[in-house]
Amino acid sequence: MIEPNEMELPLIADGEDKSCPFKNRVRKNYQHVRKWAKRTLTNAFRIYDRDIKQYPLAIDFYDGRFCVHFFTTTRNEEDPSCALEELVYSTLHALFKAPRESIYWRTRVKRDKTEQYEKMDASNEFFIVLEYGIKFKVNLLDYLDTGLFLDHRETRRQVGSIAKDKRLLNLFSYTCAFSVHAAVGEALFTKSVDMSNTYNDWGRDHFELNGIKAKDHPIVRADCLKFLDEMIRSQERYDLIVIDPPTVSRSKKMDQMFDIQLDYEVLIHKALRLLTEGGTIFFSTNSRKFRFDTSLFPSCSIVDISKKTLPIDFHDEKIHRCWKIESSINNL
Repeated sequence: MIEPNEMELPLIADGEDKSCPFKNRVRKNYQHVRKWAKRTLTNAFRIYDRDIKQYPLAIDFYDGRFCVHFFTTTRNEEDPSCALEELVYSTLHALFKAPRESIYWRTRVKRDKTEQYEKMDASNEFFIVLEYGIKFKVNLLDYLDTGLFLDHRETRRQVGSIAKDKRLLNLFSYTCAFSVHAAVGEALFTKSVDMSNTYNDWGRDHFELNGIKAKDHPIVRADCLKFLDEMIRSQERYDLIVIDPPTVSRSKKMDQMFDIQLDYEVLIHKALRLLTEGGTIFFSTNSRKFRFDTSLFPSCSIVDISKKTLPIDFHDEKIHRCWKIESSINNL
């Protein structure tokens, strides 16, 4: 078990120079979050979240490394200006003594619905971070996303807190972080489903890192909609179901493009048929345009828990939406 004094989080001084608003905001954010992070054994968190309009960035701290997301305003704007890059470097160096090689940039370009993110590199440079004392491995070079969606930290925590003695199904499981939290929370059984072999292998590593035996936590490579049909036929049942799909996906391994706005009704209705009496579905999306018509599910109690799942280090309340769905009837 990791002890609080075994986790290093650098201390930074208040500093006398208040002339740079950007540096002041990063300093203030980090000092605020550090107290919480030290107490909760977490060393992966956001230290800047587009707080100042002139600096369209998000900066995530990963145990002494920094992932800087640059948000473009147009499709043709691919890279941050040299002046902005230097400002970020000088700020992180002044506050954290961070060398340039510890700072990793991501450009978040506005894309068409059908565009996919491609693999960016093949460094296989992984390292371990902690989230509520649970170990996860991240990669800041090879993919646009790092292997751990920080904005869902509290959602994972909530699922883990109610997982004891329950069976969990994790759809669109990515690197299985929800399943690992549930397993640490003493879930009887978890099953994680994703189309990507890469992410499935990554998820297996997460279970192994935390000393969790694979026997009761299978990971399945499958199209989630087809998988649900198979589970309905097999009459498998789950007490908890997590559904955190991409906004769109046009994987070659799928028969057709997945679009959350078009497909969520079918997806949730199928999941409800696998839910035990008194069970719960956690459904979430990062789509800012998504509209949830609760009238499509008249037999369910549906509560928007988005604000309750917003982490302390995220300032954008629209970073994700999350609903807790409970059926008031037996779905068998």
